Amino acid sequence: MLAPTPRTIKGKCLSEGHASGPLLYSSIPLSFWGGVDPATGIVIDQHHPLAGSSLAGKILAIPSGRGSCSGSGVLLELLLNGNAPAGFIFGREELILTLGGIIATEFFDKFVPIVQISPDDFSGLAGHAHLQIINEIVEVNPTTLSSQTQVDEKPPSVVLNFSELDRAMLRGDHGKAAQVAARVISKVAAVQGATELIDITQAHIDGCIYTGPATLLFAQRLCDWNAKVRIPASLNSISVDRQRWREQGIDAALGDPSGLLADAYVNLGCTPTYTCAPYQLDTAPKLGEQIMWAESNAAVYANSVLGARSIKCPDYLDICVALTGRAPNSGAHLTEHRRPQVIIDVPADIAGDDSLFPVLGYSVGEIAANRIPLVIGLEHLKIHNDNLKAFGAAFATTSSAPMFHIAGITPEAVNPALDEWKTATPVFKTNKAELADIWSRLDKATEMKIDLISLGNPHFSYDEMVTLAQLCEGKTKHPSVSVVMTCNRNAYARACKADIMPKLERFGVQPVTDTCWCMIGEPLIHPSVKTIMTNSAKFAHYGGGLTKRQMRFGSLAGCVEAACVGERPKTLPQWLSSRYPI
Repeated sequence: MLAPTPRTIKGKCLSEGHASGPLLYSSIPLSFWGGVDPATGIVIDQHHPLAGSSLAGKILAIPSGRGSCSGSGVLLELLLNGNAPAGFIFGREELILTLGGIIATEFFDKFVPIVQISPDDFSGLAGHAHLQIINEIVEVNPTTLSSQTQVDEKPPSVVLNFSELDRAMLRGDHGKAAQVAARVISKVAAVQGATELIDITQAHIDGCIYTGPATLLFAQRLCDWNAKVRIPASLNSISVDRQRWREQGIDAALGDPSGLLADAYVNLGCTPTYTCAPYQLDTAPKLGEQIMWAESNAAVYANSVLGARSIKCPDYLDICVALTGRAPNSGAHLTEHRRPQVIIDVPADIAGDDSLFPVLGYSVGEIAANRIPLVIGLEHLKIHNDNLKAFGAAFATTSSAPMFHIAGITPEAVNPALDEWKTATPVFKTNKAELADIWSRLDKATEMKIDLISLGNPHFSYDEMVTLAQLCEGKTKHPSVSVVMTCNRNAYARACKADIMPKLERFGVQPVTDTCWCMIGEPLIHPSVKTIMTNSAKFAHYGGGLTKRQMRFGSLAGCVEAACVGERPKTLPQWLSSRYPI
């Protein structure tokens, strides 16, 4: 611990307020969804150095959030139940957690101070014991504590050029809900330095996940204000399978409020698609379309693979944009903010099964951090959209960037832009040894016996179900292993019609729609289950903390083999083994 020498740092105020408390510092970004228990404020991300720490009452200093867009919902829950950090200090731009603070202020009159300081000032906080935040001022080891309780909100430093519709909504001409939503959007624009708002064609709503009472209270407040969306809005996976949760034995304490939350968003005019993979729907956006998608993997896929334009939208900003049809013209909405900031050079001899893509996406996300990467070296591979889905979900878990490029694969990584990017962007080389380390971290548990196979994070596509049926053909599932697969209703119906689903069910696959693995717990995960195997790097990362089970990772074929044998040896896959040059 450093000597308690007082020091003052001036930063950028992202959310006004005053707070003091013990410092909890980490140089590693933290996803609040899947990383922090929304009921207690305990860090549950088993891969994070703060695992087991309580955030309640602390001044939390992290470079930024990362991963899930639902971090704003977790923070709102903590602010309303009294287990939130007293304040936040970030070392770079952070919107997801900041948005949680903005919503708490606008909807519930709760304030939490949030400050962004320079990277050098941020790293200098390590080792100190106590901090105080007063709006944009950070006092390290303060000699006196402020007694001020009144929070005076300051006007934004950047002037927004509002349209007549924007001004009308801010005046309240279109109702209370649109007025508050427009205020939230204006605050986000100020945080991002935007000078104008743009029209948005569609939204994907992630706030329909039931994190706790605050999530339902927020949606019901909008319903009480007679809110209606102005643009098409799809709904993300919810916390239960709406059609089967009672027969699945789900506790009504979760099932009932989850249903009420879903109903509230449908009452707002949203479409009950209930999928974390909206890019699989017929309504998927086109190249260049300005959208607002929450759900981290969906936003990353839309930007990277479809070439649509969205920020990595925090929960609650999604519905605010849907209610107004307007969003700040910032971030990945702008061409200049879609350029790669780092090139990641993959070994030329890299080749593997489907497990290559989640492992590589996880690695690229860690290297890129908050930077948009351009991946080179995969041009020789035949890559399916489901490979890009797995890559993107893993990337979105470890990175806070809104998108990636893969040379010759994704729509914007083509000439002439590609040649220009390659000459003006720093290069980071990765290798098989580093990918083998990622594999070992994802395939973390030492237990060889497998109790449950988890498939569909993000939701399984129809093509993945076809592949799974082919892998299961002529094989028998071990009686002690359960296989649970999540997918959207459309893919499920199509698989039933094509006789794919009956084949999977005969093998022993249990289909679950509407919800996804980041929300699944007991009894769908039987209390006797100790070890879960998955082909999803996203769930391999979050699953241990969310389910309190041991996690194993492997390819889809490896998962099927484990389902048949009942165990999985602890070995690297052939494409990462020492027999192949590193």
